[in-house]
Amino acid sequence: MKKTFYILLSLIGAVLFISGCGPTRLEMDYGTSHRLQVFNQTLDPAAEKNLTPVYGMDGQAADKALQKYRKAFEKPAPEPKFITSMETSGK
Repeated sequence: MKKTFYILLSLIGAVLFISGCGPTRLEMDYGTSHRLQVFNQTLDPAAEKNLTPVYGMDGQAADKALQKYRKAFEKPAPEPKFITSMETSGK
């Protein structure tokens, strides 16, 4: 009786151990949502094959816009205003 119980228990353990080694649904679909999101947000998938230069802004205008953008981050944050008076209303 004990021998069959241990054999049955070891078979169940072996089946559970082996079933954990197989591929899961998560592993098969891992990264699919990210790839699908990138694909759906791409306006023109063939754009990387087009090697002609893009025209629109000349170099000076682009440089001025870039300098203005960078200067926007150089401004220090305004200092917070605190009440420095130590007066109390009752005295």
